[in-house]
Amino acid sequence: MDPNDIQIRSINKEKGKGLFAVRSFKDGDTIFEEKPLICCQFAWNQEYKYLACDNCLKPLETAEENVRRLTGNSTIILPHPECCETKKDLITECAECDTKYCSVECQNEAFSRYHKIICLRSKEKDESHPLVQLTETWKQMHYPPETATIMLLVKIVALINQASNKEDLLSIFSQFCQRTINDTDDIIHKLLGEEFVSQLDVLRQMMLKAVNTDFTEQWFTPEGFKSLWALVGTNGQGIGTSAFSRWVKNVSALELPRDERIHVDKLIDRIYDDMDREVSFFLNNEGSGLYVLQSSVNHSCVPNAVVEFPYSNNVLALKATRDIQPEEEICISYLGECCLERSRHSRWKILSSQYLFHCYCKKCLSQANDPDETSEDDDDMMEDDDN
Repeated sequence: MDPNDIQIRSINKEKGKGLFAVRSFKDGDTIFEEKPLICCQFAWNQEYKYLACDNCLKPLETAEENVRRLTGNSTIILPHPECCETKKDLITECAECDTKYCSVECQNEAFSRYHKIICLRSKEKDESHPLVQLTETWKQMHYPPETATIMLLVKIVALINQASNKEDLLSIFSQFCQRTINDTDDIIHKLLGEEFVSQLDVLRQMMLKAVNTDFTEQWFTPEGFKSLWALVGTNGQGIGTSAFSRWVKNVSALELPRDERIHVDKLIDRIYDDMDREVSFFLNNEGSGLYVLQSSVNHSCVPNAVVEFPYSNNVLALKATRDIQPEEEICISYLGECCLERSRHSRWKILSSQYLFHCYCKKCLSQANDPDETSEDDDDMMEDDDN
């Protein structure tokens, strides 16, 4: 990516900043790729044995192991094992705490950035350790499907405390979208669930015991802790990786005889059906990360770009979904495809509830005179979106 191809610009008080094209992009072009400032696997995802690299979230099980676990069928054999991208011989782990990584490079990167501070030595790795207690408390407060994890906050604090350029890092975090106090309360209600907001101070006190907060004191006052959660809630990007999905993509690209292609396609469909029955929405390794460039990309109900994870790790790619002209704002949709087809009133209800803004894109403006009504289908859609 040429950094001169795009530019972050201030727009107005309502929208804040946005990402703009400096040159033209064609449909399908990669606008940029970006690694997160920090990322973390969800706590319950990890509890349910979704093995992922602690640094980049790349799967640590083979496609066949992935399928057998998620279907509950230990007899499944996947053809074309060469299409699996997991390199088991490269997997390594921390000698002190057994945290696993996809490679020595990832292990070294994690240790140099944040892991040295939060490494649980074997003798410390018991139920009494503050970090273990914090994670268990979080899990009891926030059952799946998760939209955040307390360990992302722990990693943020560790990242800053371990860095030699602490002020520079704090400055980067200050560039993420910030909210007013009222907005912050609304975000936390949505992020954590109404019933757990009252326990926010429990998490704050436990984090004070679990990690060194010397250089992040401003985040550990009652209001500061809310602002840290709001920062994650507003800017956090979901990350999903899957050994099986990568195998599917690779095997689908093979030139196979017609009969074999039919057999493989039927196998894939059957496996997805079996996984859906066994684990439903819990298909992928899942986590959340903070991306500096991606966080500047605004929503539109007629987006011209989409976020993808092409390498089944935490590297995010923003790709054009139509031709983009110079000086045009680059936008993604914060809503799923089904939601985008619903009424303007329904889209606004979701965006207002989850992201605290109203959309004034071309589609919304063109539907400004539509009745403010929510159909029965729209109500069902919004219930599904909240679950």
